[in-house]
Amino acid sequence: MGELLLITDDIHRGRRLARDLGAFGSCRIHDLYDEATPSRGAGLIVSDVEGLNSEALVLMRRILERVRDEGMPYLFLVHGNVARAEAQARILGATATLPVNASARLVTDKLAQISGQTRSIATGERQAVQARQFFAETFFSGRAITIAVADTGTELIIQAIRDVGIHDWVQAVQRFDDVTHQHCLLVAGLAAAFSGTLGFGAADRHHLAKAALLHDVGKTKIPTAILNKPGKLDVAEMAVMRTHPAEGYAMLVNGGFDASLLAVVRSHHEMLDGSGYPDGLRGAEIPDLVRLVTICDIHAALIEHRPYKAAMDAAQAYAILDGMAGRLDADLVRAFRPVAVAFDPAAKTLVHSS
Repeated sequence: MGELLLITDDIHRGRRLARDLGAFGSCRIHDLYDEATPSRGAGLIVSDVEGLNSEALVLMRRILERVRDEGMPYLFLVHGNVARAEAQARILGATATLPVNASARLVTDKLAQISGQTRSIATGERQAVQARQFFAETFFSGRAITIAVADTGTELIIQAIRDVGIHDWVQAVQRFDDVTHQHCLLVAGLAAAFSGTLGFGAADRHHLAKAALLHDVGKTKIPTAILNKPGKLDVAEMAVMRTHPAEGYAMLVNGGFDASLLAVVRSHHEMLDGSGYPDGLRGAEIPDLVRLVTICDIHAALIEHRPYKAAMDAAQAYAILDGMAGRLDADLVRAFRPVAVAFDPAAKTLVHSS
């Protein structure tokens, strides 16, 4: 992990804090107003700056730019006005904040927590990149998609969710610029997490995640000008886009895939009230596996950023799902709530309308 770098505007106060944090490891103190730049090599950073005026903020940014590696955890200790300090912490890119008068135990616990989070995020990013590369080289390569290929991709995602959880998976995947890759990997990750809340065994979890991973495979047949258009589609373009479920089904129907998975590929845009496409299925005509993937598909679309829309937070996205009673399976939407909470801890206040 390396040593802790403590940046302070009061060396005496900094020394007292360093003694309190001694149980966490070696601590190097740097005076914010020292013209010399602290050397690199720290594993994490703590700032304890009481007079964080505009000059101090500039100095802090300069130091952080020089010594903070990407992903390095940084704890910002809050003095004075909380709202102002929290805004300053966001400007500086702090990983977490704590009041300056928090006990040494709370500070060391928080440092341990954010250090662990950083390792988890790095693992999630590595696994997401690996999954995306596999996805691009197989699903989007123009070659036939086999059951073995689909199984391999599915296991990559299930293992990632098992290792880092849905929160870090979503954070990692949302950094991808290709919207189709991002979406398919998000839906598969959400489905893998959803299977856990539903208590699925290993075989059923794999089946659901594989169906989710393959659900949009028909988009490989959609012209890239439409698929990657940096804006909303017009009526004619939307008509072409809406062919992707049938295109995906046609791609896989003779490949040995089972009927329930093929139903997901063809029917994930069907709605219980018959308003979906391509076949206008209603109610009991829509299998449970399709209903599960549809919920993950819609939630993923809502939390994704697009050039023409901002990403919604988990609470907003879940509220929309919850408001789609009559179109989505209400019992399964309620069951999906823990996935939304796990993805975004701030969503713990989610309330159902039904």
